[in-house]
Amino acid sequence: MSLDLREHVKVLAFDTFGTVTDWFTGISDAVRTTVPDVDAAAFAKEWRRRYGPILARVESGELPWRRLDDLQTETLHDVAAVFGVDLDDEQAATLVHAWRTIPGWPDAADGLRRLKRDFIICALSNGTVALLTDMARHNDFPWDVVGGSDLWRHYKPARETYCGLAELLEVEPGEVMMVATHQNDLDAARSFGLRTAFVERPHEWGGESKDDSGSPDNDVHATDLLDLARQLVGDAS
Repeated sequence: MSLDLREHVKVLAFDTFGTVTDWFTGISDAVRTTVPDVDAAAFAKEWRRRYGPILARVESGELPWRRLDDLQTETLHDVAAVFGVDLDDEQAATLVHAWRTIPGWPDAADGLRRLKRDFIICALSNGTVALLTDMARHNDFPWDVVGGSDLWRHYKPARETYCGLAELLEVEPGEVMMVATHQNDLDAARSFGLRTAFVERPHEWGGESKDDSGSPDNDVHATDLLDLARQLVGDAS
């Protein structure tokens, strides 16, 4: 990261599901406990694959805006039907709630604390403020700001999410750096004027192949959040 860029970036905005937290381990463990007779890994992955498409249906106007928990409940029952499982209300609630307690990656909390020394650090996620607050308390994430989708009633990659955070913090989009392990998230953020940092998470899908090459258009490419801190803060000890 150039000195000029470091001087101008004031806010780091973090994707959470996959970038800061290990959703696959958390959700597959919850499935294994709650629905013991299914392939927990396959169930968790299929549920995650339905996440993006239903958010896109909301953003297109096909579906009305609803909280992520409500959308996750709908896709959960769809996945359960595919696997031949009839979930009761308690099981469904347990699995949806598991997204609030998925574990952080081993480097996440420490990396965030180091980055917080020099930057405002924010969650910028499709989860609600309540969900992200529970996640932060569970993992000791030291967010300065929790940017949940219910603040703007939009889901990434909508402009309202990225620019909404900048407006909330009274900074220009170019003073915000989006940090994510999903290149499409970063491409959208950049299209609205944000800076971007790609973080490798090769185990996001539990060992399933994943593209961690990032893009040369990103301002920073990091192996994890501790590496990001070394690049942005310098001495990350």
